[in-house]
Amino acid sequence: MRFEHPATFNPIDQLKVIGHPTSRIEGPLKTTGTASYAYERHDVAPNQAYGYVIGSSIAKGRIAAIDLEAAKAAPGVLAIVTADNAGRLEKGERNAAPLLGGPEIAHYHQAVAIVVADSFERARAAAQLVRVDYVKADGKFDLAAILDTASTPKPQFGGPADTAVGDFASAFAAAPVQLDATYTTPDQAHAMMEPHATIAAWDGDRVTLWTSNQMIAWGADDMAKTLGIPKENVRLISPYIGGGFGGKLFLRADVLLAALGARAAGRSVKVALQRPLMFNNTTHRPATIQRIRIGAERDGRITAIGHESWSGNVKGGEPETAVSQTRLLYAGANRMSAMRLSELDLPEGNAMRAPGEASGMMALEVAIDELAEKLGMDPVALRINNDTQVDPEHPERRFSQRQLVECMREGAERFGWSRRNPQPGQVRDGGWLVGMGIAAAFRNNLVTKSAARVRLDQSGAVTVETDMTDIGTGSYTIIAQTAAEMMGVPLEKVIVRLGDSDFPVSCGSGGQWGGNNSTAGVYAACMKLRETIAQKLGFNSAEAAFSDGVVSSGNRSVPLAQAAGEGGIMAEDAIEYGDLAKTYQQSTFGAHFVEVGVDAATAEIRVRRMLAVCAAGRILNPKAARSQVIGAMTMGVGAALMEALVVDKRHGFFVNHDLAGYEVPVHADIPHLDMIFLDETDPMSSPMKAKGVGELGICGAAAAVANAVYNATGIRVREYPITLDKLIERMPEVG
Repeated sequence: MRFEHPATFNPIDQLKVIGHPTSRIEGPLKTTGTASYAYERHDVAPNQAYGYVIGSSIAKGRIAAIDLEAAKAAPGVLAIVTADNAGRLEKGERNAAPLLGGPEIAHYHQAVAIVVADSFERARAAAQLVRVDYVKADGKFDLAAILDTASTPKPQFGGPADTAVGDFASAFAAAPVQLDATYTTPDQAHAMMEPHATIAAWDGDRVTLWTSNQMIAWGADDMAKTLGIPKENVRLISPYIGGGFGGKLFLRADVLLAALGARAAGRSVKVALQRPLMFNNTTHRPATIQRIRIGAERDGRITAIGHESWSGNVKGGEPETAVSQTRLLYAGANRMSAMRLSELDLPEGNAMRAPGEASGMMALEVAIDELAEKLGMDPVALRINNDTQVDPEHPERRFSQRQLVECMREGAERFGWSRRNPQPGQVRDGGWLVGMGIAAAFRNNLVTKSAARVRLDQSGAVTVETDMTDIGTGSYTIIAQTAAEMMGVPLEKVIVRLGDSDFPVSCGSGGQWGGNNSTAGVYAACMKLRETIAQKLGFNSAEAAFSDGVVSSGNRSVPLAQAAGEGGIMAEDAIEYGDLAKTYQQSTFGAHFVEVGVDAATAEIRVRRMLAVCAAGRILNPKAARSQVIGAMTMGVGAALMEALVVDKRHGFFVNHDLAGYEVPVHADIPHLDMIFLDETDPMSSPMKAKGVGELGICGAAAAVANAVYNATGIRVREYPITLDKLIERMPEVG
């Protein structure tokens, strides 16, 4: 199905199932522990052995020699694979560095070997006997120290490296009110609960991989390329994923080394990356240094806005696209944005929840607050005054829907923004200094092809198959809701099968594009199935109604089960969008409001309350969507107050590479969070009239916390995270 304009007749608009706060259909499996994740699938392949991955102990250099003799002689060892005996390996299209290092080492904890044994304990013990001699080389581990080596990267997923409209330099110089500030964001880890894990089994020259992966087709493609085998000889299966946040978008070392270990051992092998390897071996959100310059008239109208961002990555890596939102969020006649990339010898930086915008909004939305203070203007009013309904860089392209102003106004009223004291450090609650902060939320809505297969059997049950994944976002449920709505059956008559490369290729889970596009693909397949059923029954497909398990047209009705016949009926289709994304700028919007308390004596920060107001198209399942937003808000608190991978700049690795040292918010850190969805449908987005929502909630949340800390204390911290050591010596004296 090709979607290029709003549908005139759309069965999804019945809203009998879609749009209702539906509990997860797979929830009972997960809460009872019967949903088997990748490492737990004991029944899928017989005689499973265990692999233990060895990571490089240097960050840059080469392997001089590997002594495997003691390890090979250890009890239970079945095979050891290194770059020397793995055979020819290519580098997957989506991997910056080889997943198996040797002799050259690209980064610390790059995999250099896998030891396979008949038990995990024996594999781990034997791995300690492997001796690796390295020739260490000097590396570059400090982004700030090598900014002069930065280059202009090639165009990215988020657009070109540089953009320019008007004459930024002249307009900024002439502006009566100016802001010129630099902000830094640190490296951050995905820190998902489930580790990267895979079970691999070979059948002749075909390999099946039960793994934890967000993008099945990408993973199968890159595995085939890496191993040098036909894609049809690779099968990826990933029905349940215990969190990903972008860290499982791409083929990682666990998948490749499980396959290599299984081939060498001649039996199935299971591998889970130990937690320290997850932080240094896999990907992370790269650190940034961002300079923002804004010029405005005294009435608050922005006349010049410039955003430059520097980030670093391993050779072959890409930049953090932190300027993306600045190109679209606020009006301004004269504009400039630029991304620069330095080569570092740290582990690969790549996508993490809302890549680009999450980091960029941490800087931009603080800069807007600083500008408001210079103007003596309310931060909400400043943002509203610079709203735009067109793409500021391409004014011929309108936003399909843009309710940023409505989000701001609704949130300000609900949160009690009028009670905020604009003068920092003035509100006390016992021993706490109290402040409020705001930030806009922005994340693009991406449309991409997605396919599905739908079957109707003689019992009237509908089965949906697509390689879409569920990373805890609720894909199973919204896909089931879509099929139930389209085919006129109750939810319990729908069976959803996900995460298998044998199924039609979907959009996958990433970039908050999964919900809208995957359900649109199911919509397309259901429309085709409806037409097939109608034609079989002699109905006009445009007039046939599917409701309550019955197909009707005129005064004639046929039970859906009867229409299926003994053999059932199947249809497969995909949603494709043509040039729709070029015609309209499609984005999601919101507003974050935060109140914090800062202990006047210790500078301890406590979030007291948060509210997010979101406009993100039709909300397919309010219960699941709300869960996604409050989870994203929680990650925003972490980004603001605690999350940072600490780089050892001598040896080139992340020091706090486990869940004890890498701090994330826990229950005690997070109060009850409120969020509101505005009533919105976007007919330009898809037949579902939905948009993405899973990443919108993190964009701007950290800045709202930072702005609230400033309002509480009068201390502006531009280096995230805002830890108490950055406040304590500057805290205002209080009686």
